[in-house]
Amino acid sequence: METLFSNNDDPLVDELSEDTGDQSALPLGKGEDPLRDEASDNTSETTETVEPSRALALTDVVAPRSSAGEALIRMAYRMGVPGHTLSAPLRRPQAMRILATVESPVRGDRAAGTALRAGHFLIHGVKTAIGQVDFDSNARLSPGLERSLHSFGWLFDLAASAPRADCRAVAERITGLWLDANPVPAKGAAWNVEHTGLRLMAWLVHAPIVLANHEGDLKPRLLGAIEDTANWLDRKAARAGAGFGQVAGWAAVTAAGLLLPEGKPRRLYGEAALIKSLGDLVAEDGGVLSRCPAAQMDAIALLTNLLACYEAAEVEPPRALIVMRELLVPPLLSLRHGDGALGNWQGQGAISADRVAALIAATGVRTRPLKDVQHWGFQRLSARETILQFDAAPPPRARHARMGCASTLAFELSDGGSRVVVNCGGAAMSGGQVPARIGQGLRATAAHSTLVLDNANSTAVLLHGKLGKGAELVETETRELTRQHGSATRMEASHDGYAARFGLTHRRVLTLRDDGHQLAGEDILVPVSRKGKRGKIGFAIRFHLGRGVEAHLSDDGRGASLLLPNGRLWQFRLAADGPDASNLKLACEDSLWVDGEGRPHGTEQLVIEGMTSRGGGQFSWLLKKMG
Repeated sequence: METLFSNNDDPLVDELSEDTGDQSALPLGKGEDPLRDEASDNTSETTETVEPSRALALTDVVAPRSSAGEALIRMAYRMGVPGHTLSAPLRRPQAMRILATVESPVRGDRAAGTALRAGHFLIHGVKTAIGQVDFDSNARLSPGLERSLHSFGWLFDLAASAPRADCRAVAERITGLWLDANPVPAKGAAWNVEHTGLRLMAWLVHAPIVLANHEGDLKPRLLGAIEDTANWLDRKAARAGAGFGQVAGWAAVTAAGLLLPEGKPRRLYGEAALIKSLGDLVAEDGGVLSRCPAAQMDAIALLTNLLACYEAAEVEPPRALIVMRELLVPPLLSLRHGDGALGNWQGQGAISADRVAALIAATGVRTRPLKDVQHWGFQRLSARETILQFDAAPPPRARHARMGCASTLAFELSDGGSRVVVNCGGAAMSGGQVPARIGQGLRATAAHSTLVLDNANSTAVLLHGKLGKGAELVETETRELTRQHGSATRMEASHDGYAARFGLTHRRVLTLRDDGHQLAGEDILVPVSRKGKRGKIGFAIRFHLGRGVEAHLSDDGRGASLLLPNGRLWQFRLAADGPDASNLKLACEDSLWVDGEGRPHGTEQLVIEGMTSRGGGQFSWLLKKMG
């Protein structure tokens, strides 16, 4: 992209020369690897390290080469020939059973599992008694509870809370209630492909918990349900739209082929379809096309569970599955802040550091954050203890969006373990402690730290997590700036989300000094055509502040001091020059921030408000660390 502004057009970047001394980025020394944490230190030292620049190749999403006999078996199974007929045509079908015990390294939420043993579900901070839950597929439940209940995600939480023997009574009770309400495949939330695939995977991975009791009728009922569900997915997984749901369906089919009798035809059938569906889920840089950190984690956990099934069955997994999991890890790491938790992007809360570290440790992958984020879109700059995350890509397409948000050109900034500027997040957790009535608003552009024109979203926010028209073209450029007394990295991006409605393109320039002490920003409105529209239009540039940040406006109304929870002080200032500077007003307003457990916290936000010409405008600001 050809830049529209030279270095000399950056009035705030010139302040780079104020401080002297060595301000270059420090190389990692021994013991300073930011990826080393308590969870990851438990992994083997011989674990393979993946280069973050590794791109997805065509061979990674092509089914493994098979013999002519295996190809015929796969084709026959797809056409409906029963697995036992293909595996052992002269024998009677074997009795349904689980052939191996899976030891998956993926761990659930221990607190949620402990709550289950106490008699209630704990989803997004809200307790619901087991006896009060309607297990029917068509029951109206909060989205979080619905997903946990019908995907049997709660089974992973329960397994993480205590030894298997202590979990069985609760697991059998909930499983029995679910089977009573859903005796056969039907319609509703319980029978969408995603929930069904995850449920079958949970049953297979945690069979020692739910199938251990030989008394009563639960074991034969559940074995029958496993068989029926696997057969249902054989037919329905292909009909699901491209995305994580289809991947979950094919992964469960493959796992059933590994762990159920006479399953080789099903495994061959599932493997080929799974690898193809992964190609439709993941972009070349390893980021899922929904651009959602929770979906990225779900994909990593799913593949880790599936690879554990291969290990239990003593079958060599296709290389494509191993490579795909390795490619999924670096994009996730690019969203970690200094506290180890993730940024609030695409409707998610700040997923905790412990949960992220445990998942990465379960994969055994040792790597660095993704650098080439052409498709994933979340640019990351790290300067000593300062981390900047910048959404420099269009929002996900409607068919890929999970809980799509109009967050284009928003950013987050952290200093060590404290967050300075954030996004609200939490739309995906609405219905719990986050009221459902504000869930839609948390997806809006105004809920993110970026510029808003005329209080309108840069991309239309639709119901059920979908997005409409808006930002389609995002141009980005990153370059290194060198000054006599220091250096910096400049990221520039623009989007056309307001072009059709207001005739203006939003361009944002962020320049982070290499010592991490200063972030200079410019928000520029550029007319789409030479004939700019007449009149003025209102705008607001929002900076949602991190939890615990104390903001105090300056006496001149053009700046604010920001005291972080860790005691560090940052200063925010508006540029004093420029044609639009005198018309700007800085205010401090209420905001909220949602943590990884779905709990909303009252916070503050700085808001630059004003009117600008439809012929364009330029607004400069500075965030500087004072101590």
